[in-house]
Amino acid sequence: MKTLIVEDELTSRVVLRELLKRFGPPQVAMNGAEAVQAFSDSLQASEPFDLICLDIMMPEMDGHEALKKIRLLEDRAGIDPEKRTKVIMTTAHSDRDNVLEAIRGQCDYFLVKPIDGRALLEELRRLGLIAGAGK
Repeated sequence: MKTLIVEDELTSRVVLRELLKRFGPPQVAMNGAEAVQAFSDSLQASEPFDLICLDIMMPEMDGHEALKKIRLLEDRAGIDPEKRTKVIMTTAHSDRDNVLEAIRGQCDYFLVKPIDGRALLEELRRLGLIAGAGK
């Protein structure tokens, strides 16, 4: 599984990397602008990400804006909505406005920090990204 972790906070980045590394070495971006560039590069190389774990609150470009740009790149590339990259938004702020904006931005799932490893793995299975992997 080709994964991009977009997280400016070290602890969350390490936790996500540890949870996901068994499925392939994750690539890391420190903010939304880096994420959009990494995603664009992956499309140009015809090797799109299977999963993006995208923090909401980041410097330079937040996760909501990055997600809008990523979905726009997919639309311009003619990627069928069922085949687009799965995006799991991560945040410490689970307020209604953040959740609604993430849904409007077409994220596939929303996880509140601290990240629960079991919940993440269950969601990866539900999204069809992994088979019945253990915890």
